[in-house]
Amino acid sequence: MTAKGRSGADLLRLSDTEMEPYLRGEKLYGDDFSSRQIEQWFQLEEQAYFQLATGCGDYQYGYHALNQRHGFRWLPAGRVGRALGMGSAYGHEFLPVLQRLDSITIVDPGAFDTTELEGVPIRRVMPQSDGALPFPDGEFDLVTCFGVLHHIPNVSLVVREIFRCLRPGGHALIREPVVSMGDWRSPRAGLTPCERGLPLGIFRQILSQTGFRILRERKCVFPLTGIAIRVTKKRLLNSRSFVALDELLSRLPVWPQRYHARTRWQKIRPSAVYCVLRREPD
Repeated sequence: MTAKGRSGADLLRLSDTEMEPYLRGEKLYGDDFSSRQIEQWFQLEEQAYFQLATGCGDYQYGYHALNQRHGFRWLPAGRVGRALGMGSAYGHEFLPVLQRLDSITIVDPGAFDTTELEGVPIRRVMPQSDGALPFPDGEFDLVTCFGVLHHIPNVSLVVREIFRCLRPGGHALIREPVVSMGDWRSPRAGLTPCERGLPLGIFRQILSQTGFRILRERKCVFPLTGIAIRVTKKRLLNSRSFVALDELLSRLPVWPQRYHARTRWQKIRPSAVYCVLRREPD
């Protein structure tokens, strides 16, 4: 079977019964993989998102209003300094705070070739399959990680690496899907082979055990958002008013909390979480 036709579940042959704890969100699929399974996962995912992001030929960053509302505006005022972007492609996510940055380092497997963004230098680093980051302790003042961890098997290790590379007192902004994104035992249109959402309870536990202080947590990206984007063909998460509406809908306490939806009603719930994190001073 070719990599294109494989799914993430091919890496760990489990029966339906053995898969149930993962589908219920009680365990995080991939977080306990062997080094061999991690390498196989990495090979499947390495260029998949780059191909999705650039295949349409009219790439534009589509999350500025979402990042501003839930992320950048909660950073302390003043100079930020050195930023690390996990999976940040061209680095466009940093545009709202670009004048506050001294440099940007991007860890991304895609063949993106920009070396500066409006005068701010960009250093590019290829990710390592084991998830380790080749930087000294406390190298960065800000880390962004938007929709990246759910493409990675060993999430716990990568979160620890982000924490290690962040200076004491520095901040991390992380946005991730917290629903299953469908049954990853089969290939899914528009998704990479292995990606799956992070069960919210497990994700919170990983952040806490790593040592992060969660300054702010908000659910976001309500299902109607995706429908509206497809219908209007507009990047509505760049709209402040639309993002405000998305937050209002996402905060209503009436939606199902199921990780892997099996009915249409269970699919009606916010699909992502946005966290503002701080590494407390030593």
